[in-house]
Amino acid sequence: MLDSITELFWSASLTELKKGYLFEPPSGEFVCLICGERFTKGRIYDLNGLFYEAEKAARVHLKTAHSSMFEYLIGMNKKYTGLTEHQKSLMSLFHQGLNDKEISVRMDGVSLSTVRNHRFALREKMKQAKVFLAIMELLEAKMQSETNDKFIEIPRSARMVDERFAITAAESEEIIKRYFPQGPDGPISEFPAKEKRKVIIIKQLAKRFELGRKYSEKEVNAVLEATFHDYVTLRRYLIEYGFLDRLPDGSSYWVNEK
Repeated sequence: MLDSITELFWSASLTELKKGYLFEPPSGEFVCLICGERFTKGRIYDLNGLFYEAEKAARVHLKTAHSSMFEYLIGMNKKYTGLTEHQKSLMSLFHQGLNDKEISVRMDGVSLSTVRNHRFALREKMKQAKVFLAIMELLEAKMQSETNDKFIEIPRSARMVDERFAITAAESEEIIKRYFPQGPDGPISEFPAKEKRKVIIIKQLAKRFELGRKYSEKEVNAVLEATFHDYVTLRRYLIEYGFLDRLPDGSSYWVNEK
């Protein structure tokens, strides 16, 4: 499920994020942090006619299915990376192994000194990020030991991450019980006006769509109409909040993984 992949992604360590997969002891599986593909320890996997043990299969899968973790991470929305498109372009060129002079030539109009200044600024940003991460991990450890007000996981696909997502797990459960009287897989009683409540309902509805599957608009409407009579509004918010994506002509819909 998308929710469980999202939770694994955000709970992964820096080392695991760089690898693109993690080992899940309870299940004994290596899990891809991008798509959730699982590889059971002890099993041998046939990938394109070659046989691999589980962890090697996870690495091969990441490369063949997703190119690289660098490409995936740098392609994420600015709200997660904090990077401008210009910075992303420079970092991609650095990642290709080009030196400052080659990058200056490649980026017509950007001087050699500007490229060097950007590289220096990125290194400083990395230092700040390390310190901030250490501070937040110490803070999180303290807060988790003293409070149960844990926030809900924010899906990677969500486009608008602001105070609307400042919702605790307890609040989320209460909203789901109120608006899904027949249970979380049933219809909703009404569609609320308050944004936080909308977020929880739309997040819950997004779970009804399979990761990796393409849906026609008719199929999306059928899933949503079984939930609420105004399926057009639900579909609009699924797109607007970034849980679903679609082709410009609306001929195909899918769960937004980023």
